[in-house]
Amino acid sequence: MSATQRIALVLTIIGAINWGLIGFFQFDLVASIFGGQTSALSRIIFGLVGIAGLVNLGLLFKPSEELEHEPETRPTRP
Repeated sequence: MSATQRIALVLTIIGAINWGLIGFFQFDLVASIFGGQTSALSRIIFGLVGIAGLVNLGLLFKPSEELEHEPETRPTRP
């Protein structure tokens, strides 16, 4: 898994936790940290989480063999 995919996965997990908090407790953690749902910073975070979800769609359709056996980047010795 590449660094971009790992970052996207972390952002997606953060988004899922935030949606869980909204659903169960009517508490928007991102909005409360960054100044409300309409603040520019909150909208940027929400946008990044949305983009991360789209990036993770690639993982959903990636064959499982590629996920398990990604090529190593170490040079081989003769």
